[in-house]
Amino acid sequence: MIDVHVEDHSTASRTPRQLIVVVLLAFLTPILLIVMIVQMVTGGLKVDIGGRAMSEDAVAQRLKPVGDVAMADTSAIQGVRSGEEVVKTVCQACHGAGLVGAPKLGDKAAWQPRLAQGVSKVHEHAIKGIRAMPPKGGNPSLSDAEVNAAVDFMLNQSK
Repeated sequence: MIDVHVEDHSTASRTPRQLIVVVLLAFLTPILLIVMIVQMVTGGLKVDIGGRAMSEDAVAQRLKPVGDVAMADTSAIQGVRSGEEVVKTVCQACHGAGLVGAPKLGDKAAWQPRLAQGVSKVHEHAIKGIRAMPPKGGNPSLSDAEVNAAVDFMLNQSK
């Protein structure tokens, strides 16, 4: 004999009215829950619009940017610097101490092999860079004329 067991798969809503009530509760319950949580967190926060905390100055103070952008003053741009100025501000760091094989200022023996190549070659090396020396001594804002003036100044110090 075969025992057939039939389960009752009935739903909680047996009438259309019950179905409408279940659907409405399914939408309203989460909304009410969210409203209750918001009320609990804010504590029913009430803002006095006319109060000192809401004045234009107070709001502007709270909303002000963290920092300011400052543009460089273009009127302060320098003209062409002299060779001596460039040497003192840029070249002195390495050529004053002879760092990484740089010929020292005033060291005639160190400058003689460079002078033997010709002044134009020394100018080219100073502008484009050579070995450990970066182009324009590491200051790309220098013009070629300023670099050449600095080279001429250093060569005159070493004659």
